[in-house]
Amino acid sequence: MSVKGAYKFHFIDWNEINDQTNGELSSEVKYTRLSDWALAARRCNPDIFDELTEWILDDNEWSDDKLENNEQILMQDVFARFESQNATLRTYLKELEPSSVVNPAVWEALDQFDSDLTAPMGCPHHEAMREAVLKMYTDFSVMKNRNVREVIAGCKSGHFGTDSVDIYGYINHLKNCDAQVQWCLFMPAYVEKQQNGFKVESFEYKKIPEMRFIGLELIHDDSVDNENRTKVFDVLDDMNEYKSGFDYDVLFMHHYGKGVDVEHWHGFWGRFMKADTPVPEGFLHWDFTLDDKNMPYLTFRSQFAFAEFSGDIDAMHKREGYDSDAMYDVTRNIILGQGITIPYPEIYWTAEVFLNGYKNPGTAYMFSVAFD
Repeated sequence: MSVKGAYKFHFIDWNEINDQTNGELSSEVKYTRLSDWALAARRCNPDIFDELTEWILDDNEWSDDKLENNEQILMQDVFARFESQNATLRTYLKELEPSSVVNPAVWEALDQFDSDLTAPMGCPHHEAMREAVLKMYTDFSVMKNRNVREVIAGCKSGHFGTDSVDIYGYINHLKNCDAQVQWCLFMPAYVEKQQNGFKVESFEYKKIPEMRFIGLELIHDDSVDNENRTKVFDVLDDMNEYKSGFDYDVLFMHHYGKGVDVEHWHGFWGRFMKADTPVPEGFLHWDFTLDDKNMPYLTFRSQFAFAEFSGDIDAMHKREGYDSDAMYDVTRNIILGQGITIPYPEIYWTAEVFLNGYKNPGTAYMFSVAFD
């Protein structure tokens, strides 16, 4: 990576943002231009962060004669330039704030990014990363040590940032910080555009007592699935004494705690029951708890976003133009735009909810989040 390569990041061109052809721009137009920049950056920056990771891990690039130039690239042309952009963006958004166009979630996203760029002692979330970052900021010559560079670089996580990584490094962390700022800028308007033929009727975050999901796996064979659905809900209907209070029929989905690049999604027809509900013979189950620390593998958190939809059924289940389908994408994108963490991949899960029973179309969505 050269200095020129570092500038491949899609930094804000303030001349484009402030370009005026017919008088002063309104706050709405200025904010829309920032949102357009943020969306464009999301299509570019993830790949450049991966190039940065690849460069840091290339032993041939870290000989003594290249160290001074590499320090200029990493510390000034990448880290310092992001810091400068954040400062200017913060000032610009403060000027727009009185007009109520600014998504309030962007302030926390900027605070987090700034903290991780300017006060790295407080940003990394585990000891190995914290030590490596402090060493790099204190004495850049430690970057000759490949073990340090591995913790700084992490692993490439792909164009969407969802590929599995063996090491979550400092560059991965900054990649996510950069994404969060941009999501907060463009997602609210983007979500509005995605609601074509349907709308979000209600949206809230829920934290409920411990519960247990019980069900059977979706086989993708209509005759088998119809038989299994009937079996699942007939059995669960007879277990009224174990109702959880969240008693909707659902299609529960996850990737067994792995990235989408290594494990396809699995769907399970079933229902959330009380914690420790006896599991009928032949059925599968997963437990949900308020505190998933020190719990068995694939114990999920019982906190989630819950969105209800109204409008055209086919529109809310449309797949073309969406990453999954319309309900999934809109629910996820509201979460991202509000700066709430989606615990991907270890305890990531979603569920389509059939508010009027499984014989009717699903019109609500659950999405795993971590907000404490």
